[in-house]
Amino acid sequence: MKKSQKSDEELVALYIAGNNDCMEMLINRHKTRIFTSIYLVVKDRYVTEDIFQETFIRVIHTLQKGFYQENGKFISLVLRIAKNLAIDHYRMSKNRPMIHDSESNDIFKTMKFSEKNFVETSINKCNKMELRELIKLLPPDQMEILILRHYGDMSFKEIAEFCNCSVNTALGRMRYAILNLRKMIKEKAISF
Repeated sequence: MKKSQKSDEELVALYIAGNNDCMEMLINRHKTRIFTSIYLVVKDRYVTEDIFQETFIRVIHTLQKGFYQENGKFISLVLRIAKNLAIDHYRMSKNRPMIHDSESNDIFKTMKFSEKNFVETSINKCNKMELRELIKLLPPDQMEILILRHYGDMSFKEIAEFCNCSVNTALGRMRYAILNLRKMIKEKAISF
């Protein structure tokens, strides 16, 4: 069996046994999801890159010190570390103004969709800038779920763990986000 076909736990075990290539495979396997989860909190590409690197430094230390319990939750561990680092950064910089570079921080242009549905169809058919502005008008909890699902390619179970809510709550927020987007598109008379 090739390393790329191995589960996260198998790659973790191989990394702990001394195969450093396995950590690179784990990083490549989950980088989009982790990067997106950090970006949602800090909303700055350069800070996100720093926190992303710090996340994996902490993951490596956790593995090397033997604190990781092999229970099929490697991605949960990484997302928890990433979220905590992002929240720590947010708390520290809350009172400082953030500078955004529109060319390097446009998450809506760089992330891929996970499935064909209303949101993807809307983005493909209407002006992406208009839809991005509409998404920003959603309540924060709905906007977060929508971005995690469609731009972070996360399952509803992973979203629930990340947002510390139930799967039903995540599903409900997604439903309301789509209903609100449809309503705003209709009100703004955006044509497809």
